[in-house]
Amino acid sequence: MEILLKQELGYSSVKAAGHSGGGCISQGQSYDTDRGRVFVKVNSKAEAKRMFEGEMASLTAILRTGTVKAPKPLKVLDAPGGGSMLVMEHLDMHYLSSFAATLGAQLADLHLENKKLGEGLVKEAGTVGRGAGQAERLFVDQFGFEVVTCCGYLPQVNDWQKDWVTFYARQRIQPQIDMVEENCGDREALELWSALQLKIPDLFRDLEIVPSLLHGDLWGGNVAEDSSGPIIFDPASFYGHSEYELAIAGMFGGFSSSFYSAYHSKIPKAPGFEKRLQLYQLFHYLNHWNHFGSGYRGSSLNIMRNLSK
Repeated sequence: MEILLKQELGYSSVKAAGHSGGGCISQGQSYDTDRGRVFVKVNSKAEAKRMFEGEMASLTAILRTGTVKAPKPLKVLDAPGGGSMLVMEHLDMHYLSSFAATLGAQLADLHLENKKLGEGLVKEAGTVGRGAGQAERLFVDQFGFEVVTCCGYLPQVNDWQKDWVTFYARQRIQPQIDMVEENCGDREALELWSALQLKIPDLFRDLEIVPSLLHGDLWGGNVAEDSSGPIIFDPASFYGHSEYELAIAGMFGGFSSSFYSAYHSKIPKAPGFEKRLQLYQLFHYLNHWNHFGSGYRGSSLNIMRNLSK
């Protein structure tokens, strides 16, 4: 590994550090180099390269907004012995506690950044002689992302769509339902999804949704802090509805009331928020069902039953 990092990233010295870590999907190890400490995530699966390329693009997009701290990605490499690895900046991270409210405010800033770009364009349209360099970041007026990203190890369809409801139904829920059908042949899930599809447009009536850059997998295990403030990592980004971000955040805990208060002080809850949150949690329960098995079946079906009434 040390030789590979020297060859690919041009380091003159590389030495394994004592820091290691990992989650349900990948394992990681830190290395000290002559240009600072790096963290290397490794996954042996054949699809790992696509997964890490999506993570690298996600981290790059988040960092470009200048709103919330994330590790700077350096390179995706083929791993020795098969699979792939993602080399990134090492951050000395600790459990999120002191900076929960700061994270809530910064996450809202991340979600509002594209909207502000759009508002800036409207102002510039009435201004003669726009200064050079102001168009470096382009307003995104569709839902999707430039590359495939993975929530866990399963790929997300990020083809650009003008309509959010179409995007969410076709490119988030439908692929998960298709996997459930293929792997389990669950007729009840198919019937409930058919009924729910007819109800979804009502949940978005009179709601204007401007695409927001999302982390995409913001649960308690993917947030942390260091001495300077909060950090987010392991993203599965795309441009979507800001409310989607809060779905998995509420499923497994890890976020205090100060986090939500700070977030909603900048992005207040719109009418129908709670029902849409259930709809967004449906994706994550289905995704967990397809990753980890039928222990998540009951939660998936209950949401579809409740929302189909």
